[in-house]
Amino acid sequence: MTPGELPPGLQDLSGHRGPAGAVPGAGRAAGWARGAGIAGVAIGVVATGMAVERMTVHRGVRRRAQLALDAAGPYGSLRGTPGVAHADDGTELYYETDEPGAYDPPGGDGAGGPVAGPVDGRLAAGTDPGAAAGRPTVVFSHGYCLHQDVWHFQRAALRGAVRAVYWDHRSHGRSERGRTQRESGRPVSIDQLGRDLRAVLDAAVPEGPVVLVGHSMGGMTMMALAERYPRYVARRVAGAAFLGTSAGGLAEVTYGFPAPAVRVVRKVVPGVLRALGSQPGIVDRGRRLAGELYAGLIRRYAFGEPRDIDPGVARFAERLIESVPLDVVAEFYPAFSGHERLRALAAAFDGEAPVLLLAGERDEVTPPEHTGRMAAVLPRAETVVLPGAGHLALLEHPREVSDHLAALVTRSMRRHEPVPPPRGGPDGRRPDHGHRS
Repeated sequence: MTPGELPPGLQDLSGHRGPAGAVPGAGRAAGWARGAGIAGVAIGVVATGMAVERMTVHRGVRRRAQLALDAAGPYGSLRGTPGVAHADDGTELYYETDEPGAYDPPGGDGAGGPVAGPVDGRLAAGTDPGAAAGRPTVVFSHGYCLHQDVWHFQRAALRGAVRAVYWDHRSHGRSERGRTQRESGRPVSIDQLGRDLRAVLDAAVPEGPVVLVGHSMGGMTMMALAERYPRYVARRVAGAAFLGTSAGGLAEVTYGFPAPAVRVVRKVVPGVLRALGSQPGIVDRGRRLAGELYAGLIRRYAFGEPRDIDPGVARFAERLIESVPLDVVAEFYPAFSGHERLRALAAAFDGEAPVLLLAGERDEVTPPEHTGRMAAVLPRAETVVLPGAGHLALLEHPREVSDHLAALVTRSMRRHEPVPPPRGGPDGRRPDHGHRS
């Protein structure tokens, strides 16, 4: 697919309804609600579509299988040089950096699961760090109810060829619980996440060009960065990839259910999540009792072809989502309804820097129609819809996603001409916190 050309099925979808970085739900089993961070609809509704016979799976057998998969799977095992950035409210944001050079490739799971490997020779830097010295730093922003390890396959593919930074959103992964949320109880905003990303960029990539890569909520975070700091994006960003994300209209996503039912459920979800978040023991017991229904819910909304997904990869996705406390799910939930940044997206990214828009054909969390809306305002972007892929295409179709990212970075490796710093400081900021650069 060439830049400016929409894939089949998207040409006439410039005004469709939209997705969310993930919208949680609630219902019969409290434990399912954590999975709703990726499903985005009430569990009571979801449960009606689940196969009843899955409930008969013996919980002890399932637990032993989980432990075996956790022990065997290498997914999420890659580590880099740790660092900490500080958000404007003092929250410590954890990130890791992979420098150019030689790395041992990660092993497989010993059971025939997918093995991450390097991309082809387009980005190969070999063992000479100087070969990648002039290349952009690639900064990865993960989605809602996940953390940086979700990039396992892409990290393995690009490792050593480019300098890369992987970070955890506030209250996710190894980052600190958001101090504003902890101290005042205020929910998170997408604008706050954009400011967090700026803090990570300032700490991890103080100079030189950057390529921004964001999945779901991570892509929305990039849009918020561009809205608040347009001059920074114009001067520093050499390329951008938006994977399974949306520029707005998130309240209209139906997740494959009748719209009236979803609208009713959406009204009660915030209160239910807050209540469940105050009872973590009940939630965990409910999730264990739900057993296969909980796992099936995750597979249903994470993957486009859940029956075909490798069990180790499916368990990896489950672990990622389980790692996020339900009260954090509740803190982030309100942010998505207010996310409307189509204009900011067009203003910041419809330029010379290459842009990749990638969606899964069967993504019901951030449907491909939303990628079509983004493509309509970014006519020079490369637009890709992966056949059969769901919301977590980066795990379901890792090789294709890695190859598209490698091609984007290759296109971004033009020399980023230095520009004299604007008045007010080398980073384009002024003491006035309302100034946007």
